[in-house]
Amino acid sequence: EAFEETPMLVAVLTYVGYGVLTLFGYLRDFMRQWKIEKCQNATERAEQKDFVPLYQDFENFYNRNLYTRIRDSWNRPICSVPGAKVDMMERVSHDYNWTFTYTGRVIKDIINMGSYNYLGFAQKAGTCQEAAAEVLSQYGAGVCSTRQEMGNLDKHEELEELVARFLGVESAMAYGMGFATNSMNIPALVGKGCLILSDELNHASLVLGARLSGATIRIFKHNNMQSLEKLLKDAIVHGQPRTRRPWKKILILVEGIYSMEGSIVRLPEVIALKKKYKSYLYLDEAHSIGALGPSGRGVVEYFGLSPEDVDVMMGTFTKSFGAAGGYIGGKKELIDYLRTYSHSAVYATSLSPPVVEQVITSMKCIMGEDGTTVGKARVQQLAENTRYFRRRLKEMGFIIYGNEDSPVVPLMLYMPAKIGCFSVRASFKPY
Repeated sequence: EAFEETPMLVAVLTYVGYGVLTLFGYLRDFMRQWKIEKCQNATERAEQKDFVPLYQDFENFYNRNLYTRIRDSWNRPICSVPGAKVDMMERVSHDYNWTFTYTGRVIKDIINMGSYNYLGFAQKAGTCQEAAAEVLSQYGAGVCSTRQEMGNLDKHEELEELVARFLGVESAMAYGMGFATNSMNIPALVGKGCLILSDELNHASLVLGARLSGATIRIFKHNNMQSLEKLLKDAIVHGQPRTRRPWKKILILVEGIYSMEGSIVRLPEVIALKKKYKSYLYLDEAHSIGALGPSGRGVVEYFGLSPEDVDVMMGTFTKSFGAAGGYIGGKKELIDYLRTYSHSAVYATSLSPPVVEQVITSMKCIMGEDGTTVGKARVQQLAENTRYFRRRLKEMGFIIYGNEDSPVVPLMLYMPAKIGCFSVRASFKPY
């Protein structure tokens, strides 16, 4: 795992670049205030000046003066399947990226470097598409009810049995949204009087779920086992603040692959600490399930560990399986509890039947239950592509973060002016 130090010259030029942009931002705000330059950003009406403001104007400073300059690098409208190459609708701006106009032209075969379609199952042709289309004609697009009422289909039951078998756990439950799988289930597992130990670089869904739970939250340094063990020791020795009573539960939150850094959790050491201090482990495998391990079973298989050592195994269907939603796997008692007390289970609409079939078909392909070796070949090809891509980028002189086996490849550009230039050249113009 590598996190190369930023060269001093690059660091200085980056700070200077952001400093210049900030100074020009203040200057342009001054000009807008005095009507010298037209104000394009949203403002409150004059008759609302006596109202309490909905937001502080300075909070939007970055969006107005820095992000807007390179806004054309984001939110590009794609009009094709998110495969290796995509088709993109062309758009132009005549007011420096404040607004965009579509030309009606479609730019074909642009290399896709930003999709999580790791194994290529998000496709418009093939077995997954055919199976989803057949289920769509039989079940329709939506269920229009929750799992506890009229929204529990035989397809949902089949999916959960398959997920449990794929993970090697007793039971599993599927949810309609990956983000809500974390944010709505963590509050069902811990609450007041419990302690959450969270990696400092955890995903926003884990952070939100921890905050909604009402439990005490303490942060440990990213992938730093000394920092985690110190927090565990302090929690055992000192207990809860003021009362010094023992914590009801101690829950460790980590991710399999960290989506911004490309690093892989040091799972064997985390499990060793979990067992040593009698705490619980919640593992988010959104980016690692299907993408790591000899047969795509995630970071647990990657390290050769037992699924029984992880108390709560969470993952999503939005990456490797080319669908939508998420799951939680574990002991039967845990899943039965979540079926009753999870807000995602009680109040959220069930997964769409075609989406369920997409997951079932792609997961069976990965497991080899479709009678082919296509799934296994895709997992192996992803591993080879990942290592090759990282090696070639380093040879070209780029600074790359993360683990050598991580399909998440953060490429550091640093300077704000480079972002727009790199995006345009990489997307539309050959080198």
